[in-house]
Amino acid sequence: MADLSETAERTIAPVPRITIQAFCETSETAAMIEGAALDRRMQKTQVKVRMGGGAAAIEAYRHAPTPNVIVLETQGPRSKPLECLDALAEVCDEGTRVLVIGHLNDVTLYRQLIQRGVSDYLMAPVDPLTLIGAISDLFTAPGVKPVGRTVAVCGVKGGIGASTVAHNFAWSVARSQGVQTVIADLDIAYGTASLNFNQDPPQGIAEAVFAPERLDSALVERLLSKCSDTLSLLSAPASLDRTIDLSEPAFDALIEYLRASVPCVVLDVPHQWNAWTKRVLTAADEILIVAGPDLASLRNAKNLLGALKHGRPNDAPPRILLNGVGVPKRPEIGTPEFAKTLEAPVALTIPFEPALFGTAANNGQMIAEIQAGSKVAELFNDLAALTLGRAETRRSGRASLLEPLLARFAGTKLGGIKLAGGKAS
Repeated sequence: MADLSETAERTIAPVPRITIQAFCETSETAAMIEGAALDRRMQKTQVKVRMGGGAAAIEAYRHAPTPNVIVLETQGPRSKPLECLDALAEVCDEGTRVLVIGHLNDVTLYRQLIQRGVSDYLMAPVDPLTLIGAISDLFTAPGVKPVGRTVAVCGVKGGIGASTVAHNFAWSVARSQGVQTVIADLDIAYGTASLNFNQDPPQGIAEAVFAPERLDSALVERLLSKCSDTLSLLSAPASLDRTIDLSEPAFDALIEYLRASVPCVVLDVPHQWNAWTKRVLTAADEILIVAGPDLASLRNAKNLLGALKHGRPNDAPPRILLNGVGVPKRPEIGTPEFAKTLEAPVALTIPFEPALFGTAANNGQMIAEIQAGSKVAELFNDLAALTLGRAETRRSGRASLLEPLLARFAGTKLGGIKLAGGKAS
């Protein structure tokens, strides 16, 4: 039987383009399935929810083809769901998967259902993520490695430093956490990843986006340039030879290939608001929003949180990062006030360090390469550990700079680590 804690601890692969029909006996289960159908991982599916349980399913398929997946809610004694499934089997097309939501915690019943070809048995009440995870697992081939995690980084204002944060964050995930990582620069016209990593690859992301018919795993591998043993770069051409007018799903196939190749994909999303940027952000497993301690950032961050909330009902809220805090003589909105107005915690504040960041940018290096033991480098290491759901261990023996935040919000799940507010994805 499915376990919610196990589902929350892993990344759930998007469900492929399939049809799902559910036959429910309780309004609570029907509402849960309708809510799950709105999840970003279910955007390719067609979901229809009906009442009436097994009897309605049997009647519906007497003279109609069955969908890819039937979700069946059953109540009552042990014999009822078994009799219902025996009758359903007579009208089911070959290849249809059946997932049962039951109200009996009975191992014998579970075994009998599996013997009859049921794909999974979920114990009511079912969490939306548990259902999505169970459906996703039906279409994951045995032995296939887990899908990679996507982390989208975006700024609420131009020039706020979101790309610098994205690149240093990706470096920390790859180096301090030892996780194979790809940093993808989605700003085709003005991207800075190749400059910041001191790379000049002959090909990059444009080849994948403008010629999607050529896209395959071999092409993606050729487009990646190695920054280190654990970090690869998919750079932007930063060219104005043509205007960049992208369709809403322009990056879908590329991101799917990247997810299949590495455990972590960091998406450097440009400061734009159009169909494709909204789609990329909504579909990401984690979102890091970079803001400054000023009124425009506060307004834009609040608007962005609101815009993304509808499309991510079962995900943890984005993490808010305040960048460039502490500029001398500049009036700033304090971190507690910023968080209170947003009604969301500020996960990280990055201090104003112009000499350090300027030297790193001019040298084409990361902060950790310039000053490995600096406060800023440790902050990025902490952020990497936090996002991956790992306890941070520091070589110097000093406590994590995020410990006050972790202590304050200990107790609930967020992105695979115990924190405040929101559900894990």
